[in-house]
Amino acid sequence: MLTKRLIACFDIIKGRVTKAVQFQDNIDVAPAYELAALMYDEQIDEIIFYDISASAEKRRIDIETVKETARRVFIPFTVGGGIKDLNDMYDTLKAGAEKISVDSMAVRNPAIISEGARSFGSQCIVLSTQAKRTGNTKSGYEVFIDGARTATGMDTIEWIKQGQDLGAGEICLNSIDCDGTMSGYDLELMKLAEAAVSVPLIASGGAGKPLHLKELFVYTQAQGAIISSMLYSPRAAKNYSVRELKEYLSQQGVNVRPFEEAG
Repeated sequence: MLTKRLIACFDIIKGRVTKAVQFQDNIDVAPAYELAALMYDEQIDEIIFYDISASAEKRRIDIETVKETARRVFIPFTVGGGIKDLNDMYDTLKAGAEKISVDSMAVRNPAIISEGARSFGSQCIVLSTQAKRTGNTKSGYEVFIDGARTATGMDTIEWIKQGQDLGAGEICLNSIDCDGTMSGYDLELMKLAEAAVSVPLIASGGAGKPLHLKELFVYTQAQGAIISSMLYSPRAAKNYSVRELKEYLSQQGVNVRPFEEAG
């Protein structure tokens, strides 16, 4: 049985972690490197870092913040936002990232997925997709880009199938409808995705309490769960420690990497 992964997600603006609801009304939380170090000490399994304004501002990713964060964590570290070409991928990996996430740029230039997979390996390329239930596509879910600002008319499920065919080694599905609501993951979206692709799936958007993680891992084949609000959001009714979440999931029969006592 594969180990399920708990993944802390950081939406970064000018080197600081922010938290939004449905991609809007971001509030400041902490410096990225500081929160990353805290999450690493708490034994989170992975960290995903999105420079969320890079694409909309048409600038490169904040490499200095990537470096500062990478110096403090020694777990898988995925970085996205403002990745335009192979040079950006190379610079981001050199700065300390282990995986590259592509999103808006991949929609505009799908070849970046295959180019990255050929150059660095499929295991290094994560296709991150912002999905919203609009009813305008065959699956009902439409791909949005530029921080959920721009509708594309593309079907989410068809797009992730194409992304897998182009060489993406993982797919992260961000539910715009559920993002920051703390009301649970979009399980229907995940079930549609798992029926369409065979690469590991990561669910994002909606986690607010331990039960939501259990539902995701029991009722879908998702390999990873992005959690942010329930870890550190000031808007959350309760913030949970990684230890609390892992112990709960283990008690529910979900296979997670156990918390290790210090010393």
